[in-house]
Formats: sequence, structure tokens, C-alpha cells
Amino acid sequence: MKRLLAAAFCLLVLSAHDLFIRMDSYILPAGGKTVLKLYNGTFDKSENTITRDRIISPLISGPDKGFIPVPKDWYDEGETTGLKLSGLKEGTYLAAVSTKPRIIDLSAKDFNEYLEHDGVKDMLEQRKQKGQLGLDAREKYAKHVKAIFQVGGSKTDHYKKVMGYPVEFVPMQNPYLLKVGGDLEVQLLENGRPLQKQLVYYHLRPAPGGKKVERSIRTDQNGMVKVKITHPGIWYLRTIHMVEIDGEEYNYQSNWTTLTFEIK
Repeated sequence: MKRLLAAAFCLLVLSAHDLFIRMDSYILPAGGKTVLKLYNGTFDKSENTITRDRIISPLISGPDKGFIPVPKDWYDEGETTGLKLSGLKEGTYLAAVSTKPRIIDLSAKDFNEYLEHDGVKDMLEQRKQKGQLGLDAREKYAKHVKAIFQVGGSKTDHYKKVMGYPVEFVPMQNPYLLKVGGDLEVQLLENGRPLQKQLVYYHLRPAPGGKKVERSIRTDQNGMVKVKITHPGIWYLRTIHMVEIDGEEYNYQSNWTTLTFEIK
């Protein structure tokens, strides 16, 4: 029984990846309604819901000023956590959610596989260079996610709000002013300061019949990356910033962040 429980726990750990704010469409008519869903897993499949006690610093920022969801505003549906919005005025909106940190214990093998699978290549290389591949890990992790969506035709600057999360993406342009063929500059911040040389992945979930885009890029000295918008569809950026900690409670700390928007 203990072996079965351990195997199930490891499977859960290795399948619990990024956190995203998902919408059926990120481009809505004025006065319409929508549902924001938290996908905890991959962009296409949520592995589990987010308990209310873990949701911190949530915000919907737009022309209606700031709406701060409270625990009773959220609901669970299957393995996703949802938030209903209605009567939205025209403008560009930012939806943002952060989670409280958790600590998890991983065997050396599971930790190395997770670093490889989720693209935390710098930490995996550091462990190789320091001869730590055989060492178990105790990791403190938290996730911080954003989505930008457009209501009606009026474009506003709410998309560029800095939330003050441990890590976050901040677009330099309104994505809903971009066309296919354009570039979106995005700054990655760590506690409000540019995060340099961080490996960032960006993806396209294409319109029907289109091809996926999956690429990686590093931030420059100003924490900037430039995303070439090659096709219409839903785009998202993701990264995991991990550092080694010399502490008694845990020896690694990671902050995960994603940013999602749509291009027609």
C-alpha cells in the first residue's frame, strides 16, 4: 500500500505543472459575459482545482476599475476553478491570480526529471556541475498568472499593470493593437525588477487548422523578450524561476508565471 501511495504521489507531482487563466475566447463583445478558469496542469488539461485558501492577490483590472474576487466568487467545475464575469464595459482587461507557497519533497530522480520536463534547464545544469544529481530536493514553490482580454473595440492601458508578484510578465504594448507579423515586447520582473538571462518559453495554441508554435528565448539585461506574432490564435508565455536556498526548511525555491492573450 505504501508503495502504491508513493507512486501515486510522484505521478501527481510530475503531472502538476503550470497554472493558466483560460477563457473560451479572450476577445469579447461589450456588455457580454465570460468565465475565467484556472487550469492547473497544462494549457489543455487541468489536473486539479485550486483551493480557496491558496488564492491570494487576485484582481480583475479594467474600465470598471478593480474587482477583487473573494472566495465565494470562485466555483469548481471538474478539475478547474472558475470565476464568472458579466456586464463588462469596453476596454482591455487584466486578470491576475497568485497562489500561496507550498513545500514539496522530491527524490533526486523525480526532481531531475521535473527540471528536464518543465524546462528548468539552468538549475538542472547547475546540479550537474555541482555534482548534485543524486541529492533529493525540498522545494518551496508558488505560481503567479496573468491573462489579458479585450472587451469591445476600445483599447485601454490596464494590460500593463504591475501586480508586484515575485515574478510576472508585463507587456510593453497592448496585444489587441497587434496584427499577425508584429512583435510583442514583454518584460519579466522579479519583485518589480528586471529579471535577466531567464529562460522563457512562448507557445501558440492555433486557430483551427493552424500549427502550434513552441519556442524559447532568454531575457536581456532589461528583462525583455520579443515575441514574433506569426499566426492568429491564443498565445502564452511561461517560465519557472528557481534558485538554490541554503536553509533548514527547504533547499530550492521556485516561482512560476504565465501570461495569456489572443491574436485574431
